[in-house]
Amino acid sequence: MKEFNQYINGKFVKSTSSEVTEVLNPCTEEVLSLIPKGSITDANLALDAAQGAQHAWKSLTAIERASYLHKMANVIRENRVFLAETLAKEQAKVIGLAQVEIDVTADYYDYNAGWARRIEGEIIQSDRKKEHIFLHKAPIGVAVGICPWNFPFFVAARKIAPSLVTGNTCIVKPSCIAPNTILEFTKLIENIGLPAGVLNVVCGTGPVVGNALTSSPITGIISLTGSVLAGQKVMEAASPNLTKVSLELGGKAPAIVCADANMDLAVNAVVSSRIIFSGQVCNCAERVYVEDSIFDEFMDKVTTKMSELKVEDAFSTNNPDMSSMVSKDQFDKVAEMVEYAKKEGAEVLVGGGPSTNFDKGYFYQPTLLTNVKQDMQIVQEEVFGPVLPVMKFGTLDEAIAMANDSEFGLTSSIFSENFNKVMHACDQLDFGETYANREHFEAIQGFHAGWKKSGLGGADGKHGMEEYLQTKVVYAQYQ
Repeated sequence: MKEFNQYINGKFVKSTSSEVTEVLNPCTEEVLSLIPKGSITDANLALDAAQGAQHAWKSLTAIERASYLHKMANVIRENRVFLAETLAKEQAKVIGLAQVEIDVTADYYDYNAGWARRIEGEIIQSDRKKEHIFLHKAPIGVAVGICPWNFPFFVAARKIAPSLVTGNTCIVKPSCIAPNTILEFTKLIENIGLPAGVLNVVCGTGPVVGNALTSSPITGIISLTGSVLAGQKVMEAASPNLTKVSLELGGKAPAIVCADANMDLAVNAVVSSRIIFSGQVCNCAERVYVEDSIFDEFMDKVTTKMSELKVEDAFSTNNPDMSSMVSKDQFDKVAEMVEYAKKEGAEVLVGGGPSTNFDKGYFYQPTLLTNVKQDMQIVQEEVFGPVLPVMKFGTLDEAIAMANDSEFGLTSSIFSENFNKVMHACDQLDFGETYANREHFEAIQGFHAGWKKSGLGGADGKHGMEEYLQTKVVYAQYQ
């Protein structure tokens, strides 16, 4: 069993708290590691280190800063199998998907490094003679990144890469459920020459370490990926200092399947978008609206598809579709929501309960529900598990209205061979992202941003990088 320390000011140091948190393998329930249950003092030490390093860091050229991101990408590629195995163990992500996360994360560091020569300002015409108005983009200062457990390694890169290339220093707080891959990566990059204090990794709970980091006047920007409640807590902590926040929160993504859709494509995309990482993904398809004239055909095909899914250990060589839920709490939440849906009248076509094939772990069956209504909990609240409720619609506008009837606004999708229908839906769906005739998953060069209670700001691409910049205007008059 491994024991990790905090990473502060370029060194691994013991926490000032003697308390620890056990990190479990969800498939076997064995203890993998002990991490610090950090203290307010730990958080303040990291804040002081990041603040102390920031002036020298921003004084480097952007291309010099980018060179460290390329080194991080190289370290990931050199250790890709080890990192993927670490990730799969700590969160029960099937090994193939874990490897994808590791490999895409390496690309993400390189991609953000590429922005070093593309951070642009403006020259604005003045009303005065012999004057130019220069608009500069400048780093904000100290960035705090609070990471989730579902894609912990990639999302950490979402915080680290854009903040560092733009001249900020960074403090990352990993999830207490899945911190190991981030901590192992931090060990691996100790020898790349990154100046002390530029990157700090502090473990601990949200109410203690998280609150200390987000309520500090040192913090310039907070980027959180997590629940709506966590986002509300961060905004509350940030408000006395008016600290900038960028939040990616929950989702309740609708998928609309029209009568003229490519049926097999729609079924495959919807199912893959629902069961990826056992449904524990914020942009997963959480509810499906199917045009009434093809409803029976769609249900026959999706029932077959869901029934054939393989649920096994994350390291199974049988290429499973799913594995265990990440924790008992997450398992219990999903089970409770399905039981409540049954009481409200939902009909279970596939699954509907725990998998009985395992002595240990938190395995839940892929579950398909019909006879559900728009006002039911299973349709309105985020499940974050492998549960797919399906409903009928008559007209496309009716489907769009039901899709928009949600407090969330992260992702959505439309399946149709009719270009006019697709464009109408894209215009009318109140979501930060809409996928047309494809699965729910974003690209690193896009902009991953939620509307309504799904968040503020966003990540990825040019606009994600600009979250870590502020604007300075210089009025330069000459004689």
